[in-house]
Amino acid sequence: MTTTVFHRMPKQSLPVAVAGDGIEIIDAAGKRYIDASGGAAVSCLGHSNARVIDAIKRQAQQLPYAHTSFFTTQVAEELADRLVRSAPPGLGHVYFVSGGSEAIEAALKLARQYFVEIGEPQRRHLIARRQSYHGNTLGALAIGGNAWRREPFLPLLIDAHHVSPCYAYREQRADETEEAFAQRLADELEQKILELGPRTVAAFVAETVVGATAGAVPPVREYFRKIRAVCDKYGVLLILDEIMSGMGRTGYLFACEEDGVAPDLLTIAKGLGAGYQPIGATLVSDRIYDAIVGGSGFFQHGHTYLGHAIACAAALEVQRVIADDDLLPNVRARGEQLRALLRERYAADPHVGDVRGRGLFVGVELVQDRATKAPFDPQLKLHAAIKREAMQRGLMVYPMGGTVNGAIGDHVLLAPPFICTAADIERIVDRLADSIESAIDGALVAAGAR
Repeated sequence: MTTTVFHRMPKQSLPVAVAGDGIEIIDAAGKRYIDASGGAAVSCLGHSNARVIDAIKRQAQQLPYAHTSFFTTQVAEELADRLVRSAPPGLGHVYFVSGGSEAIEAALKLARQYFVEIGEPQRRHLIARRQSYHGNTLGALAIGGNAWRREPFLPLLIDAHHVSPCYAYREQRADETEEAFAQRLADELEQKILELGPRTVAAFVAETVVGATAGAVPPVREYFRKIRAVCDKYGVLLILDEIMSGMGRTGYLFACEEDGVAPDLLTIAKGLGAGYQPIGATLVSDRIYDAIVGGSGFFQHGHTYLGHAIACAAALEVQRVIADDDLLPNVRARGEQLRALLRERYAADPHVGDVRGRGLFVGVELVQDRATKAPFDPQLKLHAAIKREAMQRGLMVYPMGGTVNGAIGDHVLLAPPFICTAADIERIVDRLADSIESAIDGALVAAGAR
């Protein structure tokens, strides 16, 4: 198919999506695909929610757009109020943007401006984690720990510092309890702060549950409590990235609820608008907001489509549907079912090393040898083969390579819609199992092992 669209992978021929029906997308040939990844953990309500579509129509007819340097809108105010009522303690204000990368950029700039406002302009360093991903704009890419995405653009990126991820499957020692593992990671962060100079560090940035780069890696118990304590000790801001894991994806509206911590800044997107409109947001603590309002009086940052009225209307209705239909218990139940079925299916499989996640945010890590956790040769591109096999079977999943260190390792990320039934989860597991089996068979033949 000849196209004038500059696709992200121009050599790849893509089917044409023409319709959505619940948890499925339909292409121009009439083939149906179960959206078991929500695209990129976006489509939490599926693809044809009538309430959200009607809300978009009403707002478009009433007022599609008003620039935020002139006006606010009722839908933006209502959406912010709703988010704040459910947010972790202290997050009293919401800055709306158009997506996840913009939300991270806003958080980084807010952190920097906060310290300028309170008379600590020497605080400039940002610390994040290896095997993380925070977005593709230059600031977000700089703090991210996805080596493959960063490498071509390294000369353009600001300096950032990285510590170890909370990746228990790979990095927790056999003789180490979860408590000891969490403490070791907190100690590593503290040492990095001391190395840089405690009064020069502005913020520590982390995904509450790691998304695309490592495949739904949840923190061990007490990890974020210990991290929060280190940040507080040295006056460092804690920025939590819930662009993928937030807005109900883990079974809680905010993923950090499960960890019992409140960050200073929290970023959301994806499930906020469920794909019906592009929207993201940065939730801001009262002390950061008050410092800016009581200082210069304005946030030195902005985009044309901040607080877009139609996007806010869509997101507001998405959040109402999640609450009215009581979907979060279903997310937790179906997530437990999904992980249980996968663990049962792969209990003795030599090539599935780990099944992990929270709620309907699940990762499956593939290995060449389960006992040693040795990954497949990256030249085999197993993750890409799994995606091809799944699409042939009418299943959308989100596989990625470089799971271990940016160069080696393969995983599959699953993020099905919150509306999935028990029968839907069974269909997803069956199709995924067939896809993984076929892809691994092909990889082993290519490697001369079969």
